[in-house]
Amino acid sequence: MAKAPIGVELVKRGLVTESDINEAIIYQKEHPNKKIGDILNILNLCPQRELIKAMGEILGEKVMILRPDAMQVDMTQYFSMDIAKSCKAVLFEVIGGKAKVCFSDTSNKRAIEQVRLILLNKGLVLEKYLTFETNIENTLEALEGNSGDNIPTATGDITGLIDTIIKSAMEKRASDIHIEPAENVIRVRFRIDGELVTIANLEKERQAQIIGRLKAISNMHQEKQESQDGRILNYPNYNIRVSSQKNVDGEKFCLRLLKKNAGIQNIFDLGFPKDEQLLKASFDKRNSITVVAAPTGEGKTTTLYSILDYLNRPEINITTVEDPVEIRVQGINQIEIDAKTTFADSLRTILRQDPDIILVGEIRDLETAEIAMQAGQTGHYVLSTIHTINAVEVITRLRKMGISDYDISSTLATAVSQRLIRRVCPHCATKRNFTKEEQEVMQRLAEKYKVEFDFKNKFTYDINGCKECNHTGYLGRIAAFEVLEITEDLRELISEGASSLKIKEKALEGGTYKPLFIDAFNKVLDGVVTLEEVNKKLVLF
Repeated sequence: MAKAPIGVELVKRGLVTESDINEAIIYQKEHPNKKIGDILNILNLCPQRELIKAMGEILGEKVMILRPDAMQVDMTQYFSMDIAKSCKAVLFEVIGGKAKVCFSDTSNKRAIEQVRLILLNKGLVLEKYLTFETNIENTLEALEGNSGDNIPTATGDITGLIDTIIKSAMEKRASDIHIEPAENVIRVRFRIDGELVTIANLEKERQAQIIGRLKAISNMHQEKQESQDGRILNYPNYNIRVSSQKNVDGEKFCLRLLKKNAGIQNIFDLGFPKDEQLLKASFDKRNSITVVAAPTGEGKTTTLYSILDYLNRPEINITTVEDPVEIRVQGINQIEIDAKTTFADSLRTILRQDPDIILVGEIRDLETAEIAMQAGQTGHYVLSTIHTINAVEVITRLRKMGISDYDISSTLATAVSQRLIRRVCPHCATKRNFTKEEQEVMQRLAEKYKVEFDFKNKFTYDINGCKECNHTGYLGRIAAFEVLEITEDLRELISEGASSLKIKEKALEGGTYKPLFIDAFNKVLDGVVTLEEVNKKLVLF
C-alpha cells in the first residue's frame, strides 16, 4: 500500500482525483503511520466498497469490509487480543480447516507469519484478506466492549453477575439473552436487532451456580434437568420469559425480554408503504380475516398491534387472545392463554362476548383455523398470524391445515407478509452514490414485475460502526411488506383450487400486488437500509 503505486493507480481508474491524493498526502504528513488507502477511506474521498475492491485488484489480495457483525467465531479461542492489536489482524471465520483473517496491511510479512504459525499450531491454514485499518480498530474495540468488562466475572457474587447480564441486555436493546454452556466456557450472547452478538465467556466452574440462580429467579425446579419454562418478574419494566434446554455440556437458557407498556408504533413507522388508500383497503374490513405471515422473530405481533391501534375506536369492541400478552393496551380486552386453555377454547368464549374485532395471536392448528374462519363468516373481523414464507403461501398453509377452498375464498380478505431488515445507523454511516453493479442488480430483479427504479438524486450508505450502534453499523430495524388483497378474481381461483403459482400470476396482473423485495428495494433507495442487508435477509442474488 505504498502511496505512489496505489495513488497513481486509483487516479488512473477514475476513483479519485489528483487533488484527492494531494489531500491524502497532506493528512499523511500529520499521521505518518497511516497508509494512503486508509486515509482516502478516513477522509471519505472515495466510496468504501469501490476503494477496497480496487486496492485488492491492485495488490492481488482478497478483500472485505470487516465489521463486528461479520464475526462467525470467537477470535480469542485462536489467538489473543494482544496479538490481534500488534498484528492489526482479526480472525472472523473458520471453515474447512481454513482460518479467514483480515489484515490492515498485507505487506507486513512479519505480522502475517506470526498469525500463520499460531494458526498452524492449531491445525489451521491461514487465508488472508485485506481491509481498512479503521475497520480492524472498530472491530477490536467492539470485541473488547463485548468481552465481559461490565460483568463482574471475577467476583463470587452470582446474584450480581446474573443481574448485570440482564441489565446490560436491556441497555443494549437486546430482545433475547442466550446463556450457553460449552466444553470449557459458558458463552453469553445477546440478540440485538435480530443478530446474535457474543458478550462474554464465563468460567466453566461457575456453571452450577449460574444454572441454580437462573432457575431460582425463574421459578423452575432446581433438580430437573429436562426442558422447563419459567418467568422472571424481578424487573418492573420487563416481563422475562425463560426457557431451559439440556445439551451435551449442561443446560442452555434463553431469556426473552418483553418490555411492559411498550408503546404501539404507527403502522407507517414500522415500514408499511405510506399509502392511506392501501392501508384502508388492506385492514379496514368486516366479516373476514386478515393474516400476517412471516417466520419467527420477524415482528408479526408488532404489526398486528399497529393495525389494532389504527382500527381502535370507542364504538368498537376489540378482544385479543394471546400467548402471552406482550403489550397491554387500554380500551382493548386482552386474554392470555395458559396451560389449561388453548387458542381454540378461548375463541369459543370470545364469540359469546359480542366482539367486533378479534385478534388471535397465532393460527397453529386446524381447530383454531376453523373457529377463526367461522368468526370471520359471522360478522366479525379477525386478525391473526401464521408461519409461512410469503403472502400467497398463506393460502397454501391454510389448505394444508385442512381449511376448504370455499372457506378460504369466502373469508380471507388480506394476506400480508413481512421481514425485518436492520436500519442504517444515522450516526456513523457514510453516504455515497449507488454503484453501477448495484443499480443493475436491483433493476434486473425488478424488471420481471414491470417496476423501474429512478436512481437520480438517490444515495446509499457504507456501514462503519460506532458506540451508538454497538459498532455494528446498524440501529433498529424496519419491516419490508408485501400485501395480497383477495380480489374477486383471486376468490374465484382459490375456490377452483388453483395453485399458488396461478394465484400469484393473477395477483401480479392486478398491479397492486408486488413481491416483498420490491418494497425492500424502495427502502434501499430511501437510504433506510442497504442492498447488502436486504440480500442477507431475502437471498436475492
